[in-house]
Amino acid sequence: MTSLTELIPAPLSVRTWGERVFVLDEDTTLTAGPGVGSAERWLRTTLQAATGLPLREGEPGPPGRAAENAIELRHDHHLPPEAYRITVRDHRALIVSGDPAGAFAGAQTLRQLLGPDAFRRARLGRAAWELPEAEIQDRPRFRWRGLMLDVARHFMPKEGVLRYLDLMAAHKLNVLHFHLTDDQGWRIEIQRYPKLTEIGSWRARTKIGHRASPLWDDRPHGGHYTRDDIREIVAYAAERHIGVVPEIDIPGHSQAAVSAYPELGNSDVVDTASLTVWDTWGINPNVLAPTDNTLRFYEGVLEEVLELFPADAGPFSPFVHIGGDECLKDQWRASDTAQKQIGNLGLPDEDALQSWFIGHFDKWLAARGRRLIGWDEILEGGLAPGAAVSSWRGYSGGVAAARAGHDVVMCPQQYVYLDYRQDAGPDEPVPIGYVRTLEDVYRFEPVPSELTGEEAARVLGTQANVWTEVMEDQGRVDYQTFPRLAALSEVAWSDLPAPADRDFAGFERRMTAHYRRLDALGVAYRPPTGPLPWQRRPGVLGRPIDGPPPHG
Repeated sequence: MTSLTELIPAPLSVRTWGERVFVLDEDTTLTAGPGVGSAERWLRTTLQAATGLPLREGEPGPPGRAAENAIELRHDHHLPPEAYRITVRDHRALIVSGDPAGAFAGAQTLRQLLGPDAFRRARLGRAAWELPEAEIQDRPRFRWRGLMLDVARHFMPKEGVLRYLDLMAAHKLNVLHFHLTDDQGWRIEIQRYPKLTEIGSWRARTKIGHRASPLWDDRPHGGHYTRDDIREIVAYAAERHIGVVPEIDIPGHSQAAVSAYPELGNSDVVDTASLTVWDTWGINPNVLAPTDNTLRFYEGVLEEVLELFPADAGPFSPFVHIGGDECLKDQWRASDTAQKQIGNLGLPDEDALQSWFIGHFDKWLAARGRRLIGWDEILEGGLAPGAAVSSWRGYSGGVAAARAGHDVVMCPQQYVYLDYRQDAGPDEPVPIGYVRTLEDVYRFEPVPSELTGEEAARVLGTQANVWTEVMEDQGRVDYQTFPRLAALSEVAWSDLPAPADRDFAGFERRMTAHYRRLDALGVAYRPPTGPLPWQRRPGVLGRPIDGPPPHG
């Protein structure tokens, strides 16, 4: 059994009645009323595996309480979306919720209450499973609570993505921002353009470490998700009340696409037919040509993307992320084709040309009932009213977007880029960027203080971003992501005080129990004492930045 003070993310309130417990046994039943969705099925499947108890379906209890020796889920229309209340008393447990997502969140909390062994996939032979008698009331602070997972730089097989959806669900996160395309690989099958995966999903070799490193892995690297893989990922996420927001990066970060279809590039400036999928890191000068042909090509891509990622498949699933970041304009400046396009459109410069490019797809998506979201560079040159912004270059992009009336997801690199190193010590593997400790993430505040109340309402929420240039396998992704994602989950879900007033010591104490949950889930997290010997990467060059990161 877990102490009521060991829950992560922290619930809104906890009320206890002494030291009594509800002991689950062979006769304990599990039942659900209408309006709670699939939470009962998930909870039964999960707890049957971990406890070995049958948890047969039972009869509902009287109004306001579960039947004796029963766990029951019910809908309560008085509760807001995603909210829930758990009452464990008199040898019974009742979870009431405002909607199916709230029921699922309550089921996740109930699993935490049963202790770390409830996170295992098979029974260990425990004699007793106990729930502390208490009432927990809970609801999320933010609607968008996300994880950006980059599978383009290093491919994560489908089973790994499904695993991360389970890890997200365990932390009450509800948006997977799925970074599917980049210079180093194209990861989604598009039937209309088969070369995108035949050619664009594989690179001949891979830089090991930062781009200045002399080390190479000379094995080909790649992979992609079939259309059925994507459907499975989206459905698996939806069952866990997670929406999947796909990212198809344009007009920069596109060399993998150009390597497959050279006519997409600026062929009057470079020999695009000689380009291959990029094997190193950094900002790539080879960007898409700003032509009508390129627009038509990506409309074809997005038609299939919209089919595979339906607008009703989960929270924020109407959104499609189009990247828009780090698009170098050198080739456009040198390209007669690009310059003629600027003239034909009556635009002042290359920044306005990118704005035209992004604006085209904003209108195209809006006409199909969808919403565009992009990195904060899409603000440059103006942005259509319905578009939303992922603010990554600090707070300033999010502030500008909110003040201009755009919805914002706050994910500033100096707080929630989980590829950044976790310590300044020499044992930290492939040190990238600023030191961002567990405490740094815990003290992150998604809503900039300079926003008015109306502007602050534009902040949909927050997400952590996991860029995988130096994460070659699941163990490396785990190490960089955890335990910091647990801190981000509490920032996104819980009603925390101002950053300086947050009880980090209390969070660390709760993490002691949470590490045991992560152990049961097989997560290769960074231990609080530092990396284990096999987690280090001696001799692999990183790109550490000294000192504190800028705030803005």
